[in-house]
Amino acid sequence: MGNDVLRLEDLPCSSGDLHVLAVDDSYVDRKVIERLLKISSFKVTVVESGTRALEYLGLDGQKSSIGFESVKVNLIMTDYSMPGMTGYELLKKIKVESSMFREIPVVIMSSENILTRIDRCLEEGAEEFLLKPVKLADVKRLKEFIMKGEGKESREKECRKRKRSDNYSALPPTPFSSVCCPCDPSSSSPSALSSKKSRLLAEVE
Repeated sequence: MGNDVLRLEDLPCSSGDLHVLAVDDSYVDRKVIERLLKISSFKVTVVESGTRALEYLGLDGQKSSIGFESVKVNLIMTDYSMPGMTGYELLKKIKVESSMFREIPVVIMSSENILTRIDRCLEEGAEEFLLKPVKLADVKRLKEFIMKGEGKESREKECRKRKRSDNYSALPPTPFSSVCCPCDPSSSSPSALSSKKSRLLAEVE
């Protein structure tokens, strides 16, 4: 297990801290999102798989001495494409099988802009779908989003779902990145994405 996984010192120190659980099988992506979140004054816990996320949240059915009932998470961010358990499957576990965490906002991240995938995640309860590489501006909007309260976000989410289900081409604006605008083909290639991630990691170090 790497030093960046399930670190108890990253548990929130007080009830006023905004705590994010970030899930990604890519080491580079984990480091990028962790640093961006910390720059924005989030408390961060990073894990490398959906299974480890369930263990951290205490949703794997196993007993632990860590005391998961005291874990406070304000936001869960997860990659969509992961081996073993995808971000979509993790989302369903949290939203369907957990009474404790189902109200926690879940943001899905992906390097692929696939409209059917985006819609499926939103229908299952995801708050948003961000295209990688995640930017500092996205993280800052996430913080504002969490601070706004649940009444408005629930109404906006239902509105987004209805519009998306009615017409994929008439997608409403999102509080984070515009993930459904036509992409520059050169910017979505694996080599271009890898280059972007490397630059982002260098910027935040």
